[in-house]
Amino acid sequence: MQLAPLYQQDREQAIQEGIEQGIEQGKHQEGISLILRLLTRKLGQISLKSRQTIEELSVEKLENLAEALLDFDNESDLINWLES
Repeated sequence: MQLAPLYQQDREQAIQEGIEQGIEQGKHQEGISLILRLLTRKLGQISLKSRQTIEELSVEKLENLAEALLDFDNESDLINWLES
């Protein structure tokens, strides 16, 4: 059965948007995972509250945190950064 051209175009666009959304979600999750690994290595175990706050950050803020964490000496530095 042949789909109507407009329906087929809408369907293909929806599939493409779904793929793009999945890729973005994957990047976000990978960014969170990397940041948490780096913070744990640098600062030791971090609090659940800090972890949850990090998991809610946008990709842009995760990138900023990746740079900022190089200057952190303890979890207080992380908390101050997250609150600012």
